[in-house]
Amino acid sequence: MRFTAKTKLVSIVLSVNLISNALVFYGVGGTDIIQLSLWLSISLALSYALTSYAYKKMDDRFKALEIGLLNFQDNEFSSSIKEVGDDEFSQLCQLFNEVSAKLRREKQNIYQRELLLDKVIESSPIVMFLVDNDGRFVYSNSAARHFLNEGKALEGFDFQQQMAKWAPSLQHAISAQRDSLFGLEHKGEQETWHLSTGRFTLNSQNHRLYLIKQLTKELNRQEVSVWKKVIRVISHELNNSMAPISSVSHSGSLIASELENKHLMLIFETITERIEHLNSFISGYATFAKLPSPLPKEVNWASFIAKLKTQVAFSFLGEIPNEPSWFDASQLEQLMINLIKNAHESGSSPQNVSVEVNRKALQTEIIIADRGMGMSEAVLTNALVPFYSTKQSGTGLGLALCREIVEAHDGRIVLANRKNGGLRVTVSLPNS
Repeated sequence: MRFTAKTKLVSIVLSVNLISNALVFYGVGGTDIIQLSLWLSISLALSYALTSYAYKKMDDRFKALEIGLLNFQDNEFSSSIKEVGDDEFSQLCQLFNEVSAKLRREKQNIYQRELLLDKVIESSPIVMFLVDNDGRFVYSNSAARHFLNEGKALEGFDFQQQMAKWAPSLQHAISAQRDSLFGLEHKGEQETWHLSTGRFTLNSQNHRLYLIKQLTKELNRQEVSVWKKVIRVISHELNNSMAPISSVSHSGSLIASELENKHLMLIFETITERIEHLNSFISGYATFAKLPSPLPKEVNWASFIAKLKTQVAFSFLGEIPNEPSWFDASQLEQLMINLIKNAHESGSSPQNVSVEVNRKALQTEIIIADRGMGMSEAVLTNALVPFYSTKQSGTGLGLALCREIVEAHDGRIVLANRKNGGLRVTVSLPNS
């Protein structure tokens, strides 16, 4: 219970009067009473002053502790209490300061982790957004804003109204309210995406989290991996069979030569010729199946283009980038030769076969264009698939090998017909 100064003074005066009356009652009077009363008054006044001083110091310390605890309630841990002496209250202040320092460190660590998590989510290519129980966006990362709303903020907007603007396949996948795959067309190419969704409680309210991830590259890599396994198995079996056939054919050719049997010699020569063709055919597939991982290095574009021109003919459009790029020069050279040769074989005149290099902030685009026959929709869909070829003697590995080289560089290759006839192949490679 707290007392005001006036209350304390009244208490002292009453105490003096009570003591004086008691002394009179017991026979002490006159000057003795006055002196004794004066002495008691002075003693009580001094006791009051000392008590008030001690009380004020204690009261200030209790107020500091109270303020510190109230700051804890507000998640503020910067308070500390001055420690004076070695009494119990000072020990309590020391404990308070230790707890405050520990909570301050924990808060800083949590803040740093939140910054890291926010950085990871913002830079993630996975589209991520959160919708509350009222059907409104409460969070979206950078990928979601660019994928769903042209880079603009989504927070606060109605989810259903925004969803009405999206592709039908995405709307259908979201309406199903379950994990699913769906397709989207991007730059003339069909892409595969995966939608993952789930409910959870945040701040005592129900929310639904949506995650959308592109799977085109992963599926392509898996597809190529399967093709490579098939090629390795077939190549192994064919090589095991071709070796004894080649040996028997050679022996038969020698015997036919000794017998001077021209008809038999022609048969064995034909067998040998077909074996050599088959070996060459198998070798091409083995190159695709055993393509080594790229070893990117800094490459100067002027030197690279000059060397490429000594091997195939083409017109270079625009300016050669001054800044170098990082890629495996030998593999990219092989890719460029394949694409430029295809352009020449498309029926295009040599002067209309062109190469263009555009170096941007994050990636470099290489465009190989011609004015040939172009491709039908069916051919465009399957052109990058191994074994698919429209040529009678083709292996169907040229463009598949190009795709494998590009994707091994974490890049992208896109084929598209040109407006006035011809084909454009765009190869996009990251700059680092």
